[in-house]
Amino acid sequence: MDAVCEISHPARVIAHADMDAFYASVEQLDNPALRGRPVIVGGRSNRGVVTSASYEARRYGVRSAMPTVQARRLCPDGVFVAGRMDRYVEVSRTVRSVFESFSPMVEPLSLDEAFIDLTGSERLLGPPLDVGRAMKRRMHEETGLVVSVGIAPTKMAAKILSDMSKPDGLLYLGAEYVTEFLAPLPVERLWGVGRVTLKKMHAAGIHTIGELAASEPAVLKAHFGSFGAHLHELANGIDPRPVIPDWQRKSYGEESTFPRDLERASLELRRILIAHGEALGRRLRSDRVRARTVTLKLKLARPLGEGRYPVLTRSFSLERPTDDGVEISNVALALLDRVREPDRIRLAGIHVHNLERSEPRQMGLFEASAAHPRDSKRERLNQALDSLAKRFGEETVTRGLARAERAAPTRRDK
Repeated sequence: MDAVCEISHPARVIAHADMDAFYASVEQLDNPALRGRPVIVGGRSNRGVVTSASYEARRYGVRSAMPTVQARRLCPDGVFVAGRMDRYVEVSRTVRSVFESFSPMVEPLSLDEAFIDLTGSERLLGPPLDVGRAMKRRMHEETGLVVSVGIAPTKMAAKILSDMSKPDGLLYLGAEYVTEFLAPLPVERLWGVGRVTLKKMHAAGIHTIGELAASEPAVLKAHFGSFGAHLHELANGIDPRPVIPDWQRKSYGEESTFPRDLERASLELRRILIAHGEALGRRLRSDRVRARTVTLKLKLARPLGEGRYPVLTRSFSLERPTDDGVEISNVALALLDRVREPDRIRLAGIHVHNLERSEPRQMGLFEASAAHPRDSKRERLNQALDSLAKRFGEETVTRGLARAERAAPTRRDK
């Protein structure tokens, strides 16, 4: 599906490329028996969440972030798959290499989507639509999968176009048509307009991006503070944000929603946190980064209405960054012991922040030398565990109680 707007050369040409139903499509690619069937990837328990649904499943109304129990009700013949993060990461490397073959300016947003700055590439690659067609063709050749592409002068417009072009589409918009294109769209198409902001927008009589663009900045500031000015600019097609090729992840997280509520002091909850800490350690070491801050996240089993539950977080910053799952788990368990709320736990997870690139450790002049053999031994053990996990799977060897169902892929990486 191509939508063409003929214009003079814009100052910027930015593509947003997004793989269609990535996790579900990979499952169908690897298992021909699943092709043409409604495939649903995500947690399979009654409290699980859908992370990806094939377009066959979407025809039944199944969507990402939908509770699994609702997806089963809408699509009783759906094929539910737990997901294989290692495989998705493997395919994602090829996806990234295809993007980078068109421009070195690639800003990944997740495993399956990225912004690509094509500005100034016309002489080498041709007009934007030709580049988009070539990208889609090469992606299918290299991965066997399809990608939807939106091309525009701004990141926000490119993202909206790629969403509108799904599945397997391509849309291009010239600079002079941006505000005209945005005006009739619902205001929730803008980045940052979530459920709470949308409710305030509607209360203020703002339903479309055009209505937001025509609003007085002072009125928006009164309703939304400084964020109102940013939304007003986006609504008027002003989005100078560049594509940042050296984008760095800000945090890592692992979390699970339980089939049944758990007591805060239960052994099962502790083993799940240990499993999440181990998984985070492996991911940090794989990406050669360390984290200084550990955050425990708990969703309490105390309904607030409209499907909402209170969320509690506790954080602790280490003296030096770590990529060790044991240390991350121990901090999370210590934070859990400080929680005094009596409620049962519906969801638990660990997130790590304040990331630093891993560098070879240098012994401090006055640091106790006796500590280093232990650190070195721990590092060698982690390397051995990583090697086994890479070769035979993550659950081949686990420490102590660390065997628990992990969160679905989207909750961890997207």
